[in-house]
Amino acid sequence: MIGMGYGEMAVADRRAMLRMMTAVPAILAWPGGLRAAPDLRRYRVIADNDYAGDPDGLVQLAHHLKSPSIEVRMIIGSHMHANEPWAKSDHQATDSANRARELLDVMKLAGKVPVIAGAELAMPSARAAARSAATDAIIAEAMRDDPLPLFYCAGAGLTDLAMAWLIEPRIARRLTLVWIGGPEYPGVGIPVPKASPGEYNLTIDILAAQAVFNRSDIPIWQVPRNTYRRMLFSMAELRQMKSNGGTGAWLAGKIDGVSAEAARFGLKVGEAYALGDSPLVTLTALQSAFEADPSSSDYVMMPAPTVRDDGTCEANPQGRPIRVYTVIDTRLTFGDMLAKFAE
Repeated sequence: MIGMGYGEMAVADRRAMLRMMTAVPAILAWPGGLRAAPDLRRYRVIADNDYAGDPDGLVQLAHHLKSPSIEVRMIIGSHMHANEPWAKSDHQATDSANRARELLDVMKLAGKVPVIAGAELAMPSARAAARSAATDAIIAEAMRDDPLPLFYCAGAGLTDLAMAWLIEPRIARRLTLVWIGGPEYPGVGIPVPKASPGEYNLTIDILAAQAVFNRSDIPIWQVPRNTYRRMLFSMAELRQMKSNGGTGAWLAGKIDGVSAEAARFGLKVGEAYALGDSPLVTLTALQSAFEADPSSSDYVMMPAPTVRDDGTCEANPQGRPIRVYTVIDTRLTFGDMLAKFAE
């Protein structure tokens, strides 16, 4: 076929060429010979979550790993509250890291992304940080020369990020925190009925939240409780995801386990399950093509509040401006998720 124009090829030769181009999606075969496919990465991500707890963190991690615009540089398994009913263990962070490794095995990505267990307990002091494998890895990634911006995507407490910042404050200018957590802002969004004063993720480590919000200059994109609880995924959609097999079926099985456990205590989960950590994907991987930004989700700029010692927050007009998301595009989030899990 060398020297022969495309229009002069025999029909069989054309079909052979088309088969080659279809069979090898990672290369572009025409024109100009074989060359590498374009690099689709836009951002780096550090994924930090309590993967041994609510399975919504595993759903978020799998979705991130399926997103070609994101390079997941490391996964940090984090702890929950002490005496947590989700995970009665003295080694919650280790359990979370192991659960993340289990997901990587299911996705045939074992060994492809570093997985690190974070701190097993909340910070003992507001100003003392214990250096660890997690803090060292966070600092190294943040300080590394790389043209891709870095997002720190956290779906639980902020222990490891706070301690890394205490050790090396310069990381604040080299990453953006996207955090699922914190209570409602008065007058912003829909109030949560009968909500506890202290929000779950913030109260995992109040001292860490105080370090990040009250003292650091880390840029923050926050998804508070009244916003993340709107990320409802129907049980009918969950059954459909399970029927497709693969990663989606494994994840659906984890959520089924939560529903069964809730039933033991007389709690009826109902027909929808909150995948509250999924905005971490929406706000990073699913940005607009031009003037890149999470343009289908709404936010307001607010002064960072002051985190009190009891885990509640008060307005601080002098706080640095942060993004507070009020609406997340659920159609885009879950449509993209289902499509990627079905591939």
